[in-house]
Amino acid sequence: MYICVCKGITDRDIHEAALNGAIRMRDIRIGLGVSEQCGACACHAKIVLDKAQQQTDATAVSCKG
Repeated sequence: MYICVCKGITDRDIHEAALNGAIRMRDIRIGLGVSEQCGACACHAKIVLDKAQQQTDATAVSCKG
C-alpha cells in the first residue's frame, strides 16, 4: 500500500528500511524521502515503522530462543 503518494513510498519500502536499520522517522525521511513534501503521510509512516520494528524485534527474539 502506498504510504507517501508524493514520493511513491510503500509500506514495503518502510519495512525494508526498518530491516536495514531505520529506527526513527528521521531515518526514513532521509533514506526514503517520506514526509518531505506535503507531510500528510507522516502519521501513517510512523505507524508502519513502529509495526515493522515490532516484527523485527519479535523475529530477533524467536531466533535467539
